[in-house]
Amino acid sequence: MENISQRVASLAVSQTLAMSQKSRDLQAQGVDVINLSVGEPDFNTPQHIKDAAIKAINDNYSHYSPVPGYPALLKAISNKLKRENNLDYGTDQIIVSNGAKHSLANVILSLVNKGDEVIVPAPYWVSYVELVKLAEGKNVVIETSIDSDFKITPEQLKQAITPKTKAMFLCSPSNPTGSLYSKEELKTLADVVANSGVDMYILSDEIYEHINFVGKHESIAQFDHIRDRVIIINGVSKGYAMTGWRIGYIAAPKWIAKACNKIQGQLTSGASSISQMASVAALNTESNSITEMVTAFKRRRDLVVKLAREIEGFKVNTPGGAFYLFPEVKSYFGKSDGTTTIQNATDLALYILEKAHVATVTGEAFGSPDYLRFSYATSDEMLVEAMKRMKDALAKLI
Repeated sequence: MENISQRVASLAVSQTLAMSQKSRDLQAQGVDVINLSVGEPDFNTPQHIKDAAIKAINDNYSHYSPVPGYPALLKAISNKLKRENNLDYGTDQIIVSNGAKHSLANVILSLVNKGDEVIVPAPYWVSYVELVKLAEGKNVVIETSIDSDFKITPEQLKQAITPKTKAMFLCSPSNPTGSLYSKEELKTLADVVANSGVDMYILSDEIYEHINFVGKHESIAQFDHIRDRVIIINGVSKGYAMTGWRIGYIAAPKWIAKACNKIQGQLTSGASSISQMASVAALNTESNSITEMVTAFKRRRDLVVKLAREIEGFKVNTPGGAFYLFPEVKSYFGKSDGTTTIQNATDLALYILEKAHVATVTGEAFGSPDYLRFSYATSDEMLVEAMKRMKDALAKLI
């Protein structure tokens, strides 16, 4: 007899993972599916990082690692934050976890009590709202659109804050939109938080930091008057093509780091010893791999934006970072090819998968039901073919 907890029953299945599984199932049946649903670089981990992992194995890094992370990695992260972001965080303010999602979960479970409100700008990464649910908090969603480049305004933030507000998410560059905030825009949001009179915190998800097409990455933690309210969430997965290595981290006030250390000590203990030593090499060694990857992503972005704008019914902006396009597709709602009628973005994503054999993700998963997300983390040739397939299939909807 199944008798799962209400906690699990209340959670949604990750739509990004679900669509990836659907595409794999079709591929297993021999269908030529182009998967644009996956959120990871298509590049391999750089060789010097793999070499560091091999050395760690040979040096017998095969025992339990310290819960917050090896001192060498904590120091490498501290140095990185100073070198790249001009931020001063001691090693006792950093906790290494099993990926940035794990880091986020630790922070939310450390901060959010039952009934606490958490502000979530939409579109949002699929796990944000589910992690808040897990902590029995209340999601307060701020809607944005392609017309505002998917960014919230200071006025929207001010209106969303109440005495029950405990935290807010900020993701720049963004998954799923690729939008990013300028220093000036971040300053206006920081001022709202500082002047709110509410004891609230900013969860600044900076995992796409290095995949930035418009200039230097800006962190909201740079503003001294709210530094003690900011928790940076980052990791090595996107910028170093290390998604499978599962290393994320936070940089935070000491009391938050201490709380996350306590939770992690009971749930998972320390992250993989081998992955940690590989991450030391990633953060400490100069490499052209990031530049080469970002150059490729920018070229692909330009290609995909151009091709998407040639598809009638897509409304497209130009992402400033990450590797996603998030077109508005509501013009297709109510249309049919004679056998299938499109009622919403989920229907459209399934139609594109079944008719064009291209996997995308419905915007409903990200809190924005008029949109689709697709990743351009694949080859130029595959992108051209995928966009052609979509254009041909969508042209049949009338």
